[in-house]
Amino acid sequence: MPTLPTATDALLRGPSSAHYAATLHEVVDDVAARVAAVAQPFCGASRAELAALVDEVDLDAPGVGDGPALREVADLYASHAVWFHHPAYAAHLNCPVAVSAVGAEAMLAAVNTSVDTYDQSTVATLMERRLVEWTAGRIGFTAGDGVFTSGGTQSNLQALFLARERALTGPDGTRLTGAARRELLARLRVLATASSHFSVAKSALLLGLEDDAVVEVATDAHGRMEAGALAAALAATVGAGDAVMAVVATAGTTDRGCVDPLAAVADACDAVGAWLHVDAAYGGGLLVSPARRHLLDGIERARSVTVDFHKTFFQPVSSSALVVRDPADLARTAWHADYLNPAADAEVNQVDRSLQTTRRFDALKLWATLRAVGADGIGRMVDAVCDLAAAVHAELEGDPELRLLAPTDLSTVLFRYEPEGVTPEQADALVPQVRRVLFDSGRALVAKTVVDGRPCLKLTLLNPDATLDDVRTVLDLVRDAAHGLLAGQALAADAAPPCRGVHPRLDRLAATSTQAAEVVR
Repeated sequence: MPTLPTATDALLRGPSSAHYAATLHEVVDDVAARVAAVAQPFCGASRAELAALVDEVDLDAPGVGDGPALREVADLYASHAVWFHHPAYAAHLNCPVAVSAVGAEAMLAAVNTSVDTYDQSTVATLMERRLVEWTAGRIGFTAGDGVFTSGGTQSNLQALFLARERALTGPDGTRLTGAARRELLARLRVLATASSHFSVAKSALLLGLEDDAVVEVATDAHGRMEAGALAAALAATVGAGDAVMAVVATAGTTDRGCVDPLAAVADACDAVGAWLHVDAAYGGGLLVSPARRHLLDGIERARSVTVDFHKTFFQPVSSSALVVRDPADLARTAWHADYLNPAADAEVNQVDRSLQTTRRFDALKLWATLRAVGADGIGRMVDAVCDLAAAVHAELEGDPELRLLAPTDLSTVLFRYEPEGVTPEQADALVPQVRRVLFDSGRALVAKTVVDGRPCLKLTLLNPDATLDDVRTVLDLVRDAAHGLLAGQALAADAAPPCRGVHPRLDRLAATSTQAAEVVR
């Protein structure tokens, strides 16, 4: 029987520090061994298999001790996790993480600082304030302010909250109340494109706006906001008797990885005094890019900006920030409580800036990474993934089987398996099937989305160590899965494969949809 810790020995404190060190070393050694041995991004276990493993753990049973519990957790969680550092992971906006940030994560978790008030955090508050200042400077704000958040969704929500509060402020600088507030709230509109992140519409709902409050602005053929269409939409909104609460431009759309023309969008916003929010959750890494910083030209004219450090700054989740150009705008978040941050308190209490109260010191991870790697080092990694995407785009131009669908400014690749002889409808059906076959095999993970009304496969390349050959391997797995699916469908219909002769292996494949997973194993 293991020796179980007492209630106090189970907590990290002076007498348990040696036990803490030994326990954490065992965990770190185990994770390091697993990282070194990862052969594919996912083990391929089915949901039913994983559910059975989860359900068989008795959470009401007596404790087994720290070591056995953590080894059990590793066998359950780490053995079946999705590993974002593997080059065949290319699905979502998940990145490998900086070693320095992981070290800082262990430090902040152990100390357990909350950065809501200065008396709980001391130097941590000052470090976060310095990083906010640094980010604002990179954006081009001369006297900006901001706060770290849990992610882009929260950053966008807070930005639109600030825009709403500004819109609902009367000429005398006080908040509208009663019927006047309700009447204006019903007329508030947010202008964005169909490529904007879903959190924009979700935020409008949470902020009590009308169901039709988000007005869609037309885009060009590549999914970028058209500045002329924005100007027309602004005029039409005002002409209809509504009020523009905010315009949301995107610096790195989720699917296409495209950047709206920020300077031209800012021109349209400035002409009518509209609040411009730039959602740079994906493209924020361009702030430190040696080669592509110009793509963000005009971002300094925004009123607020979202940056997700846990995307293109290679930070562990969670690490995001909302940054505003005018500190007075962020002051609209403040809410005072006598026990926490009374109005007369002169301390730097960041709960005044945040939608959260208790909040982790996630800024420490970015601080450690900037000191370990340097801003230019992070920027070179951003350029590496963008360069890789450009190389894949060039590779797919003229490919006889895989059709490239859209350009990108960042690191996404949108494509379909659609060789000659495969109808668009067949190609539509293959998208989710191919993705499922790859996921079930565990050998490669890709995403799927819809572009211009057609489903497609998506690679999101955020691994600076991945090579063109690594991506070619993923694309070959896509081809093999599609071949197997088509051959299986042809056999099931007792008919010739619809694209016989397109690929030399197709006529030899006799796989059903289920067997197609074996083709790529």
